[in-house]
Amino acid sequence: MVTDTGGIDDRSFNASSWAGMQAAAAANSNIQVKYLQSTTQNDYVPNISAFLQEKCGIIVTVGFLMGSATETAAKAHPSQDFAIVDCSYASECLPAPKESNIDQLVFNTVQDGFLGGYLAAGMTKTGKVATFGGEDFGTVTIYMDGYWDGVQYYNTQHHTNVQVLGWNEKTQKGSFTGDFTNQTKGETLTQTFISEGADIIFPVAGNVGLGAAKAVQDADNAAGSQKVNMFWVDTDGCTSAPQYCKYFITSVTKGIVSAVKNAVLTAASGSFKGGTYVGTLANGGAVLSPFHDFSSQVPAALQNELKTVEAGIENGTIQTPTKSPV
Repeated sequence: MVTDTGGIDDRSFNASSWAGMQAAAAANSNIQVKYLQSTTQNDYVPNISAFLQEKCGIIVTVGFLMGSATETAAKAHPSQDFAIVDCSYASECLPAPKESNIDQLVFNTVQDGFLGGYLAAGMTKTGKVATFGGEDFGTVTIYMDGYWDGVQYYNTQHHTNVQVLGWNEKTQKGSFTGDFTNQTKGETLTQTFISEGADIIFPVAGNVGLGAAKAVQDADNAAGSQKVNMFWVDTDGCTSAPQYCKYFITSVTKGIVSAVKNAVLTAASGSFKGGTYVGTLANGGAVLSPFHDFSSQVPAALQNELKTVEAGIENGTIQTPTKSPV
């Protein structure tokens, strides 16, 4: 596996992808896994090349930024199996023409993002919630689209007027910190949202989200009682950032571990196929995490509504529009 610049311990999609690699090794004793860390984008090509020289059974690359390097390598080595996380031809992350030796592992997170938005609208006390991204990528804005639309759907159902700060699905305009590593930027932006009245924050920004959590914690300590909470993204925040678990109402996640594990196992068994795996609510590839500390605080009626909305998304009666198709 070749990491993106967020690194192996990003508490997000690199860490989840590596967990998937390790799960494959645990499931099949013939599989050995290793990774190379990309410190900058200039490391992608040499890291992929190093694994090509080692004749690895499958090379897994992680993230939207690695599309071009992965495509180039796959084209030059048509008998080599590749998988890429969070990147596809459909989203134009991978440049055409299609290579048949790339397994595209993508997640329709507009669906669980929508559930998250609905939940946020049902839990806010101020009538304002917020979201922001690390960078303006489709794999980021798809979450934000879902979140925004979920809030609007709640407003329609309940005749409320909950506002979303930081993103507008219709205009595709919003707030981004510019990377997935600078926690100070996440903290500063979250402080701004809190000062504007938002009491639930949803960062879609990898490690930058830890800065958001610090701002939420500081707001809690300053107020003397917990008034601001947040959602985590990609993974269950109570597992990946447990020190902030008491602020996480839920996490809007993607089933990266199982997707990567399956790609590696198919390569090992000789049944590898290029193409697209799409994680959804229905197949467990896009889900809300448990409420953990909030399990007694999310009203039973709202939990039941979430189940109804989930069923509606799965059967197509509730639409989840996004301008960032997977």
